[in-house]
Amino acid sequence: MQLALYQPDIPPNVGTILRMSACLNVAVNIIEPCGFPFGEKSFRRAGMDYIDQSKVIRHKSWDVFLDNIGPARLILLTTKAAETYTDISYRSDDIILLGRESAGVPDEVHARADKRAVIPMMANTRSLNVALSASMVLGEALRQTKLFP
Repeated sequence: MQLALYQPDIPPNVGTILRMSACLNVAVNIIEPCGFPFGEKSFRRAGMDYIDQSKVIRHKSWDVFLDNIGPARLILLTTKAAETYTDISYRSDDIILLGRESAGVPDEVHARADKRAVIPMMANTRSLNVALSASMVLGEALRQTKLFP
């Protein structure tokens, strides 16, 4: 089980996700370019001392990421999905993909995803914070696959 962040914009969200990934023993793929200078200083406050324990895999582009993931199944979290994240049967080699906080992902990324999942929300709300979304869906995926540490 892994997470992937597509061109993240907000360093504290990445730091929070890296902290969670260290605690849950899940690798995080960072698909560049980021909307900020990539580095420990950007993440330190939210990630605290967990950043050194997190498994980060950097990819210079979407194409490089695709070349590196092999046969893993990509599950895109998006508000444009019909399937609820709790209705998916997760597999241990899944990669849960999250888009940019400001813009989501482009159509080509939507098209490449093997599955698209939505977190149900109240009407007239746009979206949850990307780190909260990652934690909800990752928690369900780890529960189903019995991969909690």
